[in-house]
Amino acid sequence: MRQEPSKSGPFTLDTKITEVIHHPAFGTYGKLMFPLNRNYYSGSTLRHLRLSWYSHINPSKTVEIVNYFKDHAEAGDTVFYDIYSREEKAADPNKRNTGLFFFRGKPGARFAICNAGGGFSYVGAMQDSFPHGLELSKQGYNAFALIYRPGARTACEDLAQAIRFLFANCKQLQLDTDCYSLWGGSAGARMAAWLGSYGPAAFGGGKLPRPGTVVMQYTGHSEYTPNDPPTFACVGDNDWIADWRIMEWRLKQMSSLGIPTEFHHYPGLQHGFGLGEGTVAQGWITQAIAFWQAQMKEKTI
Repeated sequence: MRQEPSKSGPFTLDTKITEVIHHPAFGTYGKLMFPLNRNYYSGSTLRHLRLSWYSHINPSKTVEIVNYFKDHAEAGDTVFYDIYSREEKAADPNKRNTGLFFFRGKPGARFAICNAGGGFSYVGAMQDSFPHGLELSKQGYNAFALIYRPGARTACEDLAQAIRFLFANCKQLQLDTDCYSLWGGSAGARMAAWLGSYGPAAFGGGKLPRPGTVVMQYTGHSEYTPNDPPTFACVGDNDWIADWRIMEWRLKQMSSLGIPTEFHHYPGLQHGFGLGEGTVAQGWITQAIAFWQAQMKEKTI
């Protein structure tokens, strides 16, 4: 049942991160907006939030995101979805800190799952998946940001479970499951690529279709298969973690197999630039959405 909007004021740049985490609108999932391990972020306010291995964090976008969640939660909308049952979480307590944050698009629109990086040590959602989900929702798409268990294998298992959850609940959530897309940065890009290469079944997600498009940012992932989906990728050429040449090489190999690809590298840009606002990469997400849309059209021909 929807409730009347709360009278509480909006979050600001000077709002303390702990105030967001413990805000009553968010219940128990407020803590999942930020890294659970305090060693991977610094700063006490939204203005001063910094995440390990990330650059160009936009505090205004951070404020926009947490207010988006608060406004929807206070209006009675479901902001966060568990992907595992109570029984599954009881059997494996590590699954308790997993789930999907929902950025609503148009009812019946296609969906995307955004996967943040963090070196498989933490989930850098506030820079690497929340901003992407919000922008996708503004374009009418239903976007989800996955909070997963650190570790390459467990992260992929959680992504496969998230896909299974969304397919199982597509009518309730009003999702078009055709040509869904997986997005990711750094470690999250590897997750999206692995699920694209091998499908959800390889990670316990059941016999569900592979994504129609994969969008990758700043990773040195070189593995691919002849069955990989169309892939868009971008990276900075001053990235001290991911060599842009590896990503370029991977997409060239895929293109030689007839797989649609699009690649961009940006001069002087470092690792973890997110949406790249105010940088040479600004607007890349518009190009990525256009690439996804081209695959949708291709499937209807």
